[in-house]
Amino acid sequence: MTEIDPQHPAPSPGAARHPFARDLDRTSANYVPLTPVSLLARAASAAGGRIAVIDGDRHLSYADLYARCRRLASGLAAHGIGTLDTVAILAPNVPEMIEAHFAVPMLGAVLNPLNTRLDPATIAFSLAHGGARALIVESEYAPLAARALAELERPLLVVAIGEADVADAISYENLLASGDPDHAWTGPTDEWQSLCLLYTSGTTGDPKGAVYSHRGAYLQALGNAVTFGLTAESVYLWTLPMFHCSGWSYPWASVAACATQICLRKVEPAAIFRLIAEHGVTHLCGAPIVLSMIAHAPESDRVAFPQRVRCAVGGAAPSSTIIRTMEELGFQVLHLYGATESYGPATVCLAQPDWTELSDADRYARMARQGVPLATLEATGVVDPETDRPVPQDGATVGEIRLRGNTVMKGYLGNPDATARALAGGWYRTGDLAVWHPDGSVEIKDRAKDIIISGGENISSLEVEEVLMRHPAIMLAAVVARPDPTWGESPCAFLEVKPGAEPPTDHDVIAFCRERMARFKVPKTVVFGPLPKTSTGKIQKFVLRDRARGL
Repeated sequence: MTEIDPQHPAPSPGAARHPFARDLDRTSANYVPLTPVSLLARAASAAGGRIAVIDGDRHLSYADLYARCRRLASGLAAHGIGTLDTVAILAPNVPEMIEAHFAVPMLGAVLNPLNTRLDPATIAFSLAHGGARALIVESEYAPLAARALAELERPLLVVAIGEADVADAISYENLLASGDPDHAWTGPTDEWQSLCLLYTSGTTGDPKGAVYSHRGAYLQALGNAVTFGLTAESVYLWTLPMFHCSGWSYPWASVAACATQICLRKVEPAAIFRLIAEHGVTHLCGAPIVLSMIAHAPESDRVAFPQRVRCAVGGAAPSSTIIRTMEELGFQVLHLYGATESYGPATVCLAQPDWTELSDADRYARMARQGVPLATLEATGVVDPETDRPVPQDGATVGEIRLRGNTVMKGYLGNPDATARALAGGWYRTGDLAVWHPDGSVEIKDRAKDIIISGGENISSLEVEEVLMRHPAIMLAAVVARPDPTWGESPCAFLEVKPGAEPPTDHDVIAFCRERMARFKVPKTVVFGPLPKTSTGKIQKFVLRDRARGL
């Protein structure tokens, strides 16, 4: 059977004789492969004098940013980096991270942003598996890079940002100085060409490397800009790690809008409030833990600001308590949903006009939905995983969320079996369980592996967590299944108490839950202490499941 090339689909019989198919050819005048690099070229031309990036005392205009990216591309090319070569980067949210997201694709090479919170062995695995030919490393992570490089069996070109002490490294700024600010780049000949390699933070086995295309990154940039309301007047604060899904594609989205990006090396509430007030920040993104940090910041860290800040949150929906506090502090919360495999955000919870008539409790419940597809995603669906048929849009029947469109990854690098499983049947299978509402919005009920089955009843850990986080002393809650000799499984709650709050007893917490939910859903075990989190702020439930089994 002949495969259909999506770039050049086969004409239908007789199409060549049709007036709309004859003498209307694809040429360089009317067809250019999509690439996010062109967004920077356009921004430099249209808004060259505007400030593109601020990092402390450093201010880069769009003209500066474009010239530095071209210098970096030119410098890397002089060291033999070219089409489909992998260039890894190990750095915090600094301007060089933004530059890499444009300079590496200019060469037709593949950028591999590395998680700065991983161990040397995992970093080494990523460098080896991804076939990295170069590593850009910032000084803070030089020791981590040195230990990872020691585990590799081949040398890499190492480029050091700042005073990074890595053997045989060349200076980033010297590399730029040797490069051509007018370096000519042509873009990919095929927009399906690979652009980025992002490793997932898998909980078992080696991480998988999701591969992005130029086409997908370009469209995701536009989808993000439209969804989040980015304009040339926007000021975007980097409270999300750029190594995570390439910063949800916001390095490209911000440039698409000619917005200003504010770099932040470390997420700290005091710094967030200061930068919001100092630079007039209008937009920021983060995991629920970031919102929790902001909402629970001590008064001494808070700085008043006049503008309304749009705050996009991904992952589990923030609790109603967090949303209320954020609104009181001057933030407008927008709930997004997605994955590494979908270039970050895939759906958005769009506020509806009639929400203003709802009570706060009902409005917060609506805001917790994962919503509808971004404009640049083709479709979402909620499907019965046993039959592969869509579930009714009744807001009650549970199925698996599936995604389809140009902003779904090409696949996992070097892992055809995992790719086939993830993209089987023409959809990306997320593994998230949800209901489908009549208005087309989806609402996650749990990860398939996080559903608790107690006495034959399904219990959503998210539902129990929402109730627990209404308790005035609880900052974070995670609920997992614990083996139960009578019920098979029972809910076990791991709780992190707010700073300075009087810790409740387990009896207090259980009594609190009994007043607010069905008896079978109430946690039978309560454990207090810091919750284990991934490098992107997600709670590591697999760790908690292990702990629960040992209780």
